[in-house]
Amino acid sequence: MNNLAADAARYASAMQAALSDVDLSVLDIFVLPPFTALPAAAAAFGDMPVAIGGQNMHWAESGAWTGEISAAMLKDAGCTYVELAHAERLKHFGETYECVRLKVMAALRAGLSPIICLGESSEDKDLDRADEALSLQLVTVLSGLAPTHLQHIVLAYEPRWAIGVTEAASPSYVAARHRHLRAVLAERFGRDAAETVRIIYGGSVNRDNAMVLAALPEVDGLFVGRQAWTGEGFAEIVRIVAAHSPKGDKA
Repeated sequence: MNNLAADAARYASAMQAALSDVDLSVLDIFVLPPFTALPAAAAAFGDMPVAIGGQNMHWAESGAWTGEISAAMLKDAGCTYVELAHAERLKHFGETYECVRLKVMAALRAGLSPIICLGESSEDKDLDRADEALSLQLVTVLSGLAPTHLQHIVLAYEPRWAIGVTEAASPSYVAARHRHLRAVLAERFGRDAAETVRIIYGGSVNRDNAMVLAALPEVDGLFVGRQAWTGEGFAEIVRIVAAHSPKGDKA
């Protein structure tokens, strides 16, 4: 809940100026503004290879859901992506992965790419059951999907205990969780389909840890929070990923 519609042009301009010498064609970049700023952001980034996404959506196409927003509305506002199952939605608004599964299906029907957040709690981590928690979340949210759907999905691994703190999860911990998620996908959908899914890392990503995290072979990109509240801050991360990504194709 940051930035107004009027801030979108300044945000895009700051990114464009900071990245004028960077080849952005090798990256897949997206921003997730608040709903009220979506059309302004879509217009502001019109000349840049930066996609727009919503921060949430409802599973219904229309109806008596006062205060909600549909996939069609996001598409109409210029969105390509939609973020689903952020830890704050689960914690403060009672959302469940069963509900998120319905949203994923609706997003795919509408032609949106869902960015599905997954992450274990601090209790899960302390009890050494992080992989168990992630497996349950992933299996629940992807239930009913076909292997062909996976190429349109992004998984955002964001351990809940690492959100809004000073340090991200350690590189070795992140790599292990990403390998586990990829293994679960391969078991359920086949290795070829599993390899089409981008698994990105979020949780206290900043200019100090972005290079190490982006260089991990298991990490397909970064999911940036506070560092991306300004165009200049996000541009710093984009520049780091562009310069140090061994794959040359990370988000």
